[in-house]
Amino acid sequence: MSGHPLPISLEAPALVSALIEALPDAVWLVNANNLRVVAANSAAGVLFMADPLELTGRHAQELCASPEDMAFWHEVGDAYLTADPQQVQIPSMESETLVRRFDGTTLPVLRKVRHIHLGPDQHFFLVAMQDRSEQQLMERALEEQLYELSAILDTSADGMMVTDCVGHIRNVNKQFAVLWGMPQELLLQRDDRAVLAWMREATADPLTYERELARIDDTTRLTFTDTITLINSRILEREATILRNGSRAIGRVFSFRDITQRITAQQRLDALSSTDPLTGLPNRCVLGERVAAALYRAQCDNTSFAVMVVNLDHFKHINDTLGHSFGDMVLVEMAERIKVCLRQFDTVARWGGDEFIVLVQQVDAKAAEATAQRVVQAMVRPFFLAGVHFDVTCSIGVALSPAHGASLEGLLSRANDALKDVKASGGAGHRLHQVQTPTGGAVQKRVHDGFFVEQAMRSGLAERRFELHYQPLVGVSTGRVTGAEALLRWNDPQLGSVSPLNFIPIAEESGFIVVLGDWVLQQAVQQAAIWRSQGRGLVVSVNVSAVQFHHPGFVGAVAAALEQAQLAPEWLDLELTESIFIQEASEPLDRLRSLSQMGVRLSIDDFGTGYSSLSYLKRLPMHRLKIDRSFLRGLPTDSSDVCIVNAVINLGHAMRMEVVAEGVETEIQRQFLQDAACEHYQGFLFASAMDEKNFAACLDARALIQRVP
Repeated sequence: MSGHPLPISLEAPALVSALIEALPDAVWLVNANNLRVVAANSAAGVLFMADPLELTGRHAQELCASPEDMAFWHEVGDAYLTADPQQVQIPSMESETLVRRFDGTTLPVLRKVRHIHLGPDQHFFLVAMQDRSEQQLMERALEEQLYELSAILDTSADGMMVTDCVGHIRNVNKQFAVLWGMPQELLLQRDDRAVLAWMREATADPLTYERELARIDDTTRLTFTDTITLINSRILEREATILRNGSRAIGRVFSFRDITQRITAQQRLDALSSTDPLTGLPNRCVLGERVAAALYRAQCDNTSFAVMVVNLDHFKHINDTLGHSFGDMVLVEMAERIKVCLRQFDTVARWGGDEFIVLVQQVDAKAAEATAQRVVQAMVRPFFLAGVHFDVTCSIGVALSPAHGASLEGLLSRANDALKDVKASGGAGHRLHQVQTPTGGAVQKRVHDGFFVEQAMRSGLAERRFELHYQPLVGVSTGRVTGAEALLRWNDPQLGSVSPLNFIPIAEESGFIVVLGDWVLQQAVQQAAIWRSQGRGLVVSVNVSAVQFHHPGFVGAVAAALEQAQLAPEWLDLELTESIFIQEASEPLDRLRSLSQMGVRLSIDDFGTGYSSLSYLKRLPMHRLKIDRSFLRGLPTDSSDVCIVNAVINLGHAMRMEVVAEGVETEIQRQFLQDAACEHYQGFLFASAMDEKNFAACLDARALIQRVP
């Protein structure tokens, strides 16, 4: 065949030649009638190491180096010679093969052959090839790396599994099969689904296993660690690490480590730290946690529970006569008998020696005494241990919460008082603590009795013996009242007027401050809403205890009070003492940010009396800083007080906070504060705290309140 272009109606059209030249793969066009190459692109010349024109005119079989290609061209050649080209079923082919280059060498390629019809009697085969030599070299190198990786993995004490990006298993080591109890035959099948199914069914909780796998797939962390418990009780630690090639993720490496012994040892240590080694009962620490939970639940549900102190009568005689080992057996038997008398959610703990503490949930006095009687009767039954028959009795003191106390220490004290009464009466019985009615001179002493004050506060709140008084907040330079601080007052029929200095610490210690503080918040916000509806532009300030602030429901309680009163948040100011910020933790800061974002104003109360860090305070979203009254007494003659007050005012302004001075009693003090650029003050100079009616009358008489539309 000559090198001159063939007529377009007989051989390769110029358009087709141009098209194949633009293709990136090596392409040549073969005439179906004579199986000779009629056109080839430059890439084909590179592939065969020849000029493309040298390919034209050659028979297709000359360029083949595999029996498969020889057979293909022989088949299609015979078909065109013996049949009508229009009736021939034209085959196509796509596979990896070899081609013979002009220098005699062979080259691995990916070859595709397709039939094309360009017009009447113009049938051609389009042959496209891709050089596979570099790919094969890479694959061989990868196989060598995988072999080396497999050898390395097999030296690991951990079970290892390597997957690609779509989850196909690329490699596992021998320890992997050992840890999962997987037969070697299953791994040799190279069936990923079967292997993954085996792993799922081998876990004690397949659903959780699937959820954790989904979390691993979704996570963007480089490393993910969790634990898996198998049905054979083996515990595996799984670590999934993203496998990277440079910056590109190419799969994951899963390592599995048997941590069964470590977990078992930790569980034994945990058991020793939470249980009594002799009886296996909960110890003091666990009992304290459960009583704390019972106190919280009783407060929320307005229910009661009982704490009982159970003590064996004359146990010393058993130890002295039969020995301490025998006494230990008696204590173990005693623990079992007590447990039988309780419900599943009650608790019996060994307190020490022959003393046991029982927590009986959700009972009144009658039900608590019934439980105590069951325990007494259980001990009356004769004991038979180590071949010895003997009788043992017990004495029980019972205390109820909240009637007899709102702490474990308080309840134990009352229960022990009752226990002493039982012992004094001969033992072998039970008694409920009895509250003694105070008389005469004992009343003043009861003011300092935490238990009595707590109970009086609870009943006082229910019987509306608490009320709020309001002290005006006044502009130093304007003399206008811009706000009011809500101050709690309590008048008890037995104790009289009780100072907040006496009852607030007890309320905080018992946890009652949360309930009491919520009441104050609701009343103050409601009053502010009333003032707002009357056109009085007063911001109401509410003192917040540290206990109340740290309660999980505090932020929600503030939002609920505002919503119920339909009061905008900017009309509420929460005063917080520095004690809340002693520990520079993230939780208080997050809570303050939530309140600030809500729109509530925040003030630091009694500034200078606490121990908070200035570096921490500057991060707080506070609006006001209140100078404690102790620094104002010496103004303006005491040089120390002058320096301190000036420093605090400058500090507040530096932190972009307004400053309020508490306890201002003289005009000279007010003038000093005005000269020092203090914005607000409180104190007897203007007015003391008053109930709501007198407060309103005072404001109307002075006509110094800021009106709002």
